Amino acid sequence: MCKVPNEYHIQNGELVSTDELGNNGAFLIPFQSFSLQVIASDGMGWEAVSVSLPNRCPNWREMCVIKDVFWDGEDVVMQYHPGKSAYGTLHNNCLHLWRPVFDDHIPTPPKELVGQEKWRSPDSPLLRTGACSVDLHCPV
Repeated sequence: MCKVPNEYHIQNGELVSTDELGNNGAFLIPFQSFSLQVIASDGMGWEAVSVSLPNRCPNWREMCVIKDVFWDGEDVVMQYHPGKSAYGTLHNNCLHLWRPVFDDHIPTPPKELVGQEKWRSPDSPLLRTGACSVDLHCPV
């Protein structure tokens, strides 16, 4: 279930929002020495957050932080890569996380395909070939 961090609502300017908007609004989420810009919504059957930075796309670690701020640890959310004909962006440095509201079961691959602990060992064939880095999980 999406949860919004009301204390991080943008308080002034064009994107001002308050907790009266429920799971919708604009937020500045502190991360290290800067803030992640987030717009959250829960319309049309989807919980969604859009995460952006002024000069680059958010990275995996930053997206993991946002996932943990807006959803519980065991909630499954996804990042879509739509067909090119469905592309439409207003911001080149923006990524999105989605979760369906009505049928919140999102199929997931078996755990052994997602990130076995043995893959993180120095003896891992994935690490030896350079196919993956040691940082296969989401460190926050």
